[in-house]
Amino acid sequence: MASVEEAQDILKALGMPPAQYNQMSGMTLIALCGLTPDAPWSEAKREPHTVTKGVMDYLKEHYGTEYAPNTRETFRRQVLHQFVQGRIADYNPFDPTLPTNSPRAHYAITEAALDAVQLYGTAEWDSAVAKFRREQGALQERYERERKRSKVPIQLPDGQVLELSPGKHNKVQKAIVEDFAPRFAPGSRLLYLGDTAKKDLSLDEKGLAALGIPITEHDKLPDVVLYDEERNWLFLVEAVTSHGPMSPKRVLELEEMLDGCTAGTVHVSAFPDFAEFRKHMTAIAWETEVWLADTPDHMIHYNGDRFMGPRERR
Repeated sequence: MASVEEAQDILKALGMPPAQYNQMSGMTLIALCGLTPDAPWSEAKREPHTVTKGVMDYLKEHYGTEYAPNTRETFRRQVLHQFVQGRIADYNPFDPTLPTNSPRAHYAITEAALDAVQLYGTAEWDSAVAKFRREQGALQERYERERKRSKVPIQLPDGQVLELSPGKHNKVQKAIVEDFAPRFAPGSRLLYLGDTAKKDLSLDEKGLAALGIPITEHDKLPDVVLYDEERNWLFLVEAVTSHGPMSPKRVLELEEMLDGCTAGTVHVSAFPDFAEFRKHMTAIAWETEVWLADTPDHMIHYNGDRFMGPRERR
């Protein structure tokens, strides 16, 4: 008999991502198949189902599962939209001319998914799954390919290549390592590189420890840390795209954390462009540096009596 656990197992086998084989998704699949609790999967059928009456009210009537009216959009945006992408469901297949805001807008299980679902629990199930994934593709695999294509590759000073998660912030970090470092910290060693998805993407624990930096507090480090051994300068660089420049508060936090550091510290706020820099101009601490990724050959020194170098310890 059709159960939500079996529905989740089906969605997983057909290649849906984890977020789309949760309980709500499993219940939605059952509703799209028009199954009651005592019906086997072999009786699944392809019929039109609206979101409210065809799915939500159906589940309340046959399974006693009641959803609040305001979850209608959750069904549509977090379940059915992905079902369409994953070729589990079709949108308006019984009347493709319906406008998007029509109250008759509906969903139906695809013929390909129906062919597979009807064989769940039989000896033909594995071959049905293989056929579906071969002909329709797995949404989870497609998502992974798209994520990989959108990754931000970054080449470290030692030639190693890492992949940062997509986003404007990580593009600035890429520029810091590939453009800032060769110009203003040539020959420096990367001690730390964070990522918006993985905080300590690159962490040189031995290098940090040798400079007296407490490794247990690496989560408080700025986005990029570079060490110029020749000058004994430690570059602390924040990639700023919405918040987080080297403000007086941030500088004080770093100075307290790096109290035992044996290198001179250079505090840098790195921005993608002047427009972003302008938003934070008044928040930046004196005796720090500013670098803009779109004009990589120049620095702005928030320091009237000297150029870039370590701050004087107080």
